[in-house]
Amino acid sequence: MATDFIGRWSTPVPNLVERGAVWKFAEAIGDPNPVYRDEVVAEQSRFGRMIAPPTFSRTFDYGTIEGFELQGEGLIHGEQVFHFERPIYVHEEVFCSTRVADTYTRDGGSGKMTFYLFEQKGQSTSGELIFTAKVNVIQRVGGAS
Repeated sequence: MATDFIGRWSTPVPNLVERGAVWKFAEAIGDPNPVYRDEVVAEQSRFGRMIAPPTFSRTFDYGTIEGFELQGEGLIHGEQVFHFERPIYVHEEVFCSTRVADTYTRDGGSGKMTFYLFEQKGQSTSGELIFTAKVNVIQRVGGAS
């Protein structure tokens, strides 16, 4: 039962923030900000070095919660909110984990839907909190029709 997993965290997973991946991500989202692409400009910015776009954290691996698995069919990404303590720096390693914060089922126009609320976090190698995120995933019970 999904409620058995509420409060459980995944084991933190290391994610290396690579310059090339940040450049490609900025290109893909159409963000020309030079702090994502140019080391000289970034060093002269208020950040003092290259950073990643905030939504780059969506590309990270957050690990798995042992025994918990969502079926791929019928999933809808409902909402995601980020809160940053500081920017994500290029060349740093970020340890990411996730937990099931809540789950509940509701009746919808096309049948039952299960809502999964996840909390995610990214920390530096020293344990400094870099960001948190709240994610809402909706699954149509019985998958897509």
